[in-house]
Amino acid sequence: MAEHSIPKHKFEGTPEEIERQWYLQVYRGDGMKQLTVRAVVTGAVLGSILSLTNLYIGLTAGWGFGVTLTACILSFTLWTTFQKMGLVKEPMTILENNCMQSTASSSGYSTGSTLVSAFAALVMIHGETMDTWLVMGWVFFMAVLGVTMAIPMKRQMINIEQLPFPTGLAAAETLQVLHSSGESKGLRAGIALMVSAVIAGISEFLMSGMDLIREGMWSLGKMVDQINNWVFSGNVLSSDWLTRTVKLSWEPIFLAAGAITGTRISLSLLFGGTLCWCIFIPSVQEAGLVGLNAGYKDLVQWSLWGGTACMVSAGILSFALQWRSILSSFSSLKSLFGMKRVSQKESLIDKLEAPMSWFIWGQIFGFLGLAIMAHYTFHMAWWASALAVVMTFFLALVASRVTGETDITPTGAMGKVVQLTFGVVTPGSVDLNISSANIASGAALASADLLTDIKSGYLLGANPKKQFLAQFLGIFSGTVFSVLGFQLMAQNVEIGGNDFPAPGGQTWRAVAEAMSGGLEQMHPVKLWSIAIGLAVGIVLTLIMHFYPRSKKFLPAPTALGLSWTFHWYYGLLFTLGALAVEFGKKKKKAFTEEYMFPIASGVIAGGALMAVFIIFTKIAKTYWPEISGWMSNVF
Repeated sequence: MAEHSIPKHKFEGTPEEIERQWYLQVYRGDGMKQLTVRAVVTGAVLGSILSLTNLYIGLTAGWGFGVTLTACILSFTLWTTFQKMGLVKEPMTILENNCMQSTASSSGYSTGSTLVSAFAALVMIHGETMDTWLVMGWVFFMAVLGVTMAIPMKRQMINIEQLPFPTGLAAAETLQVLHSSGESKGLRAGIALMVSAVIAGISEFLMSGMDLIREGMWSLGKMVDQINNWVFSGNVLSSDWLTRTVKLSWEPIFLAAGAITGTRISLSLLFGGTLCWCIFIPSVQEAGLVGLNAGYKDLVQWSLWGGTACMVSAGILSFALQWRSILSSFSSLKSLFGMKRVSQKESLIDKLEAPMSWFIWGQIFGFLGLAIMAHYTFHMAWWASALAVVMTFFLALVASRVTGETDITPTGAMGKVVQLTFGVVTPGSVDLNISSANIASGAALASADLLTDIKSGYLLGANPKKQFLAQFLGIFSGTVFSVLGFQLMAQNVEIGGNDFPAPGGQTWRAVAEAMSGGLEQMHPVKLWSIAIGLAVGIVLTLIMHFYPRSKKFLPAPTALGLSWTFHWYYGLLFTLGALAVEFGKKKKKAFTEEYMFPIASGVIAGGALMAVFIIFTKIAKTYWPEISGWMSNVF
């Protein structure tokens, strides 16, 4: 094996020659530690903790952030520190960190995305959560289905076609830098992340948690409310509608989110939110369609239709315009299952790959689990469950390819495709509509996520079979932590209300109700909102597709639509965060490029975890008499 470096070019030749070049030039062999207990445990712990941050952000802003890079920085910092303290003989190897990354990603991201969308929609529809064990079963079986579904796709898309998977490439380069540039740079990034997390946590506690110490104590949150009331009470801005539909709140996690997502997306959120909450909603109120004192939950029932229509039309059209990728996905079906192998003799590469038997048994296990749960939970016919799983495979195939080429997983668009399909074949049932689409989108996301991590391992010379096992093991801890966290929040904080707008759930619910109840029963204002939203999404998508240079001058349609499902000030904070990064790059480019991601990730993790901690503490405070009595009986 040659000295390792991340390959900067594609290998060429026949599939057998391409794989042999990777084996000789990149694969590190089995001499370096990779799938170790400490790698899996570290990934499971970090991923489980970070799953709560994604759960909180998903329920508040409808956004999701991969945990891969954050987990890599934290793991490197922790184990390097342990080694310096003499607690361990050596820090993690680069391949151990790669396995840790796969476990953390599976635990912290793949298992929780369905909770903030489909399950949030079911909570809003029924006003209560499903049984915890049922939710765990759904999440676990979907993750198993998605992870094993990626096995036949990996060899074709990563080994042979060598699709870029940009996030996987970024993770590989991050690990390479951490492990090759000395300890100083990695430790600086880790310290920046943890310091920013502590500061954000303190800020969140001052905003929301001071009453845990003493009821009625003055806090930063009250100061912000006083400023908000003074600004919007006529002292500064005199328009009466500002006091009804626009508010300010200090939430640093959205500043950090804007720093990561960038200026265009953030400005799109601010622009769309201003149209919604400063023009549309006040007009609906003035027309007497909703009360002047109505809260967010009542107001969003009017705004979400236009926003959802914009997101759905833009997502599905963008998906369709990538028809070359879709055709390539289906044209490579034979290759996926090894039908075009040059040689029937098992090669060294074959022994490194996850065997097809894992794919077959994983699909059988996942399908049977989901079919049984769907039948007894929602009375879904067996044939409907089979149809959903069959659709899942083809949608996961396309999702993985699109992710590999563009780094954007069209999970939302694919979920809507399944919702529309089942709206035709099983009309009239909101639950069936959501649960069927839930299977497809959840499994497709897990497949694309696995391949993104596998790409990192491919570039670093890892053993793909060991990396697959690391990601599979992450499913267990991720399922437990994300589901228990969601259940506690959903049972004690209103999903779809002021604190947890749940934009993803709002969208899923809107599509399901429209498909099951019929558009003819809707108010004309909502129908016009849907028509205009569809048109805006289509027009913007077509313009950007045929005139790519116009993209930087036009709002992103998905962000534009999303802003109609959450608070106005989210877009403001996103924009301030993005502009701060742009300013930093002009003044101190090197500093900003080195510290922007660690600081932003730390703010998101620290702020979200503190918010979750406060919620859980308040829940425990409410039930403390019962907990205390139970402990007394036990001990």
